[in-house]
Amino acid sequence: MKDLIIFSVCLGFVALLNIYRMIKGPTAADRMVAADCTDILISLAMMLFSLYSGRGIYLDIAIITAMLGIINTMLVGRYLDKGRWLYHADTEDSD
Repeated sequence: MKDLIIFSVCLGFVALLNIYRMIKGPTAADRMVAADCTDILISLAMMLFSLYSGRGIYLDIAIITAMLGIINTMLVGRYLDKGRWLYHADTEDSD
């Protein structure tokens, strides 16, 4: 139980550092990385709560949250890279 409390305090400290990075990030990519880390921290908190409560349903929710976070990171990364949601090859009209 003591290990669980120590890990919770460390997780909270990392979350505070991560929130600072989300607010003060100089670029959108830095904010995106901080948001992805926040998603991972939320999944870790759910796993920690699952260990504390002894219920396995929170592990399933943590896995789903992590999968959605990966999809979110890929979509936002593609948007930041290409500058638009869908990539279409530029074609010239030949008249």
